[in-house]
Order: sequence, then structure tokens, then C-alpha cells
Amino acid sequence: MREPSCEQTEPQSRRAPVIAVCGSGAEDAHLNALAEAVGALVARQGAVLVCGGLGGVMAAACRGAAAAGGLTVGILPTACPDDANTHVAIAIATGMGHARNVAIVQSADVVIAVGGEYGTLSEIALARKAGRPVVGLESWNLGEPHLVRASSPAEAVALALRLATRNQPVTAGSEPHQGGISPSC
Repeated sequence: MREPSCEQTEPQSRRAPVIAVCGSGAEDAHLNALAEAVGALVARQGAVLVCGGLGGVMAAACRGAAAAGGLTVGILPTACPDDANTHVAIAIATGMGHARNVAIVQSADVVIAVGGEYGTLSEIALARKAGRPVVGLESWNLGEPHLVRASSPAEAVALALRLATRNQPVTAGSEPHQGGISPSC
């Protein structure tokens, strides 16, 4: 029996899209409001939200998703699952520090970066290196095709869902390729 591979052109299951939301752990009322709206929209669309599981943008995104009835996964830098913010439904304690950023982006179909500092920049770089699309909302200005910019939480989530389900290059305002799904792994 042949082992399954991410090289397949058609998915073997119809799982929910997984969207990583990355951003600063520092408290910023404006960015946290954006992240909370992103989280709620991710959940309302039936996607799973994965993040670093701590405070700031991560907690705000989880709060929005949890309030909308969504599933939240926190991939923690620490070895203690109790370090997760209170809105994380599934806490994965890695004990890996910033190296956990690899697990976050590899777990996701697409990344939404909301604001962010150097940790967010590392997640963007890791995502692009792994072939994962990145949508930026008031985040690093790296230019397309490295990062597709969105002007609102609704646009960020709409772009992310199109990228996650089609995995085709998309620029803001354009339509994705309508062909078969080709996983990014």
C-alpha cells in the first residue's frame, strides 16, 4: 500500500481549512481589535484558527474565534499547556521557544499576519519558505508575491480562504484559478 503524500493533486479528505493568525504578543488595542474580528470571521467560515497561543494578537484572534463558536489551537513556545490564553481550546506545549513558529506555519494552509514584530516576520518568512501563502493586515510591507495585503479583517479572511482552498497565487481584488486543488505541502 502506498503511503499518502502531500504531493497529491487532489485532497483525500474535505477537512476544514486551517488558518494561522500571527502577530505581536504585546498589547495593542487597535491591532487586537483587528485580530479579534479576524478570529470571529475565521470561525464563522468554518475554518480552524491556529496561533502561538499566548497574548496580544494571538489572544484576541482566539477570543474572536471562540466567541463565534470556532476551534482554536495554540502552539505554545513553552512546555506548559497552562500557559495558553484562556480562549485556546487545544494547547500544544512544545518547549521549543520561537522554533515553534515552524509548527505554526506548517500546520496552516495560509497565514494571516496582523501587525507584528520580528517574531511575526519570522513566521512570514517560514511560511513563504514552506510555500504557504501569507495575507498581511497592517503588517510588514514585503510586497507581492511574498505577502498579499488586505485592508480589513473581512478582506484578509476572504483572501485567506481563497488561498487556502485553491492554493493559487492571488492578488488583492483578483479571482483565484478555478482548477483542482493542489496542496501546498
